[in-house]
Amino acid sequence: MGFLCNWCSYTGADLTGVSRIQYPPNIRVVRVMCSGRIDPAIVIEMFIHGYDGVFIGGCHLGDCHYEKGNYHAEKKGLITTKLLEKVGIEPERFRIEWISASEGQKFADTVSEVVKTIRELGKNPIYADGQQNLELLTRLYVARNVAKDFRLRVIVGREMDLLDRGDAFQRPVSEDKLHQFYDRIIDMEFMRQQILLTTIDEPVSVKDIATFIDEPSYMVLRHITTLLDRGLLTMVGMRDTSPLYFTSREVFS
Repeated sequence: MGFLCNWCSYTGADLTGVSRIQYPPNIRVVRVMCSGRIDPAIVIEMFIHGYDGVFIGGCHLGDCHYEKGNYHAEKKGLITTKLLEKVGIEPERFRIEWISASEGQKFADTVSEVVKTIRELGKNPIYADGQQNLELLTRLYVARNVAKDFRLRVIVGREMDLLDRGDAFQRPVSEDKLHQFYDRIIDMEFMRQQILLTTIDEPVSVKDIATFIDEPSYMVLRHITTLLDRGLLTMVGMRDTSPLYFTSREVFS
């Protein structure tokens, strides 16, 4: 799947066709107004639906029609890569490239490189053996929900301002510190989404959840407290002396 910026990459693709430059026909193109519009959750959704790879084409940095849209695309691309690695999908299946309206040859060369890389990697690992890899598919659904986390979206949206101006107390913020923060949020939200997934079908105890997701009970309980505060999880009764927790499919979806 290829998401191309209307103002640069899509026009570059059009120039490729007008110039009769050959490139592999494997890409399915979706035109978007800005590469910054493509959220990590959208990329993950493409893998859920069976695409072998995702390519985003945008304007060169500094030439965005919306000033900073492609910078936001670059930051979102980092989160996407981290989530794919967390799930177990090769990050090479995802690529961002900056292609101007006059770079028809570069568009053809980039698509050729992307197709070559994905052919070497093989089919989407969810469907590679002719049957769904349900464990991997489940982890992708979890990652998609993590990508929708409010804190993650806010920090990604404000990253450029944080790097330029510092935090609310005007203390400098380094890129390394932000990346560590991203990793921490992703790890925490990944576990919380796993807890929600575990409690969909029937009420379960902390011990049951800890066994299912292979995490310590005290960590599970800590995240359950957060999910209760958010209204995403409900305590519905007791089994012996253990509280039972439950959520709806609508919450997880």
